[in-house]
Amino acid sequence: MIGIMGGTFDPIHIGHLRTALEIAESCGMEQIRIIPGRVPPHRPQPKASAEQRWEMVNLAIAGEPLFQADRRELERLGNSYTVDTLSSLRDDLGSKIPLAFILGMDAFLAFRSWHRWQDIMRLAHLVVMNRPGYVPDPNDWYGELLAQTTCELSTTAAGRVTFLSVTSLEISATNIREACKNNKSIRFLVPDEVYEYIQEHHLYN
Repeated sequence: MIGIMGGTFDPIHIGHLRTALEIAESCGMEQIRIIPGRVPPHRPQPKASAEQRWEMVNLAIAGEPLFQADRRELERLGNSYTVDTLSSLRDDLGSKIPLAFILGMDAFLAFRSWHRWQDIMRLAHLVVMNRPGYVPDPNDWYGELLAQTTCELSTTAAGRVTFLSVTSLEISATNIREACKNNKSIRFLVPDEVYEYIQEHHLYN
């Protein structure tokens, strides 16, 4: 099974990386693709350029064999819709390998407003980073799709939903950018290599 983690990664930080690692281990994933978006349709445009964000992702994941940077969204013009990215991955990987799209609880609660969300479910599973206190509702729209265990995700290619608890790290790229703007240290919020890159290129000042 291959996990998919998308985002602007403006910048990529420890919260992204730790979450991805825990999910990979919990689900027995062979790989997680880290896919920076070019033009996110649901949020403000990134401050750093596409190439700067790509460089930071590669610096952040160097040395971790589970992670692979994927630049397909950066090379595609227009909005970076998840359904297009998953379709492209299916073209490359075929229809049988399980794909699991990773998303946070806020994104999941708005999921049915996403572009062609039904098609996303036909292309991949959803792995939702559970929020403390949230109990999945079997009577909600996803009730019949709930996986009883993460092992179920590896038995089919797509279409199931699971909720996973991960280490809660209250780190946000927004706060990191704000700290840089106010000349506050972001050390230990991002990998050292990313910290050095941000300092060298004077990003977010």
